[in-house]
Amino acid sequence: MPVVLARVDERLVHGVTVNQWNSELHPKRYMVVDDEISHNDMIKATMRMSKPAGTGMSIIDTETAITNFNNGKYDSHSVFVLVKEPGTLLKMIEGGVKIPAIDLGAMFEEKDRKPFTSRIALDEQEISDLKAIKEKGIEIYAQYTPEDEKVSLDDLLKKGEE
Repeated sequence: MPVVLARVDERLVHGVTVNQWNSELHPKRYMVVDDEISHNDMIKATMRMSKPAGTGMSIIDTETAITNFNNGKYDSHSVFVLVKEPGTLLKMIEGGVKIPAIDLGAMFEEKDRKPFTSRIALDEQEISDLKAIKEKGIEIYAQYTPEDEKVSLDDLLKKGEE
């Protein structure tokens, strides 16, 4: 399976994802899937500079990601997928991309988002998208760094009700 982990993290590529998670996952390719950033050459160039040596980086839109995975483009890679919101992953999964697990990294409290932990805030649409993904049998948890304890989606949502 090409995807080793998918992570929802508003910052996408940063020290934790390229250092700590790289050491844990050893991906051959980082894949940022974002419909807006995929068309911004300046941001893409900056992101590519931060990738670990020996890894590749794709910064593509959702439809391109679905097409490329379904055409077997990454079959020989181990891919760490990074997105800003759960809805992107739901579209990828519904488009046939196999994702073994989803890690919730950093989603900041803004707009209509309600805080669930110090690093995770979700709005109603994001909660709905995560529940839809979970119903497909995909493990979802919050774990900022590999050293942190995993908190399941169910436990995370219960914390928000307290």
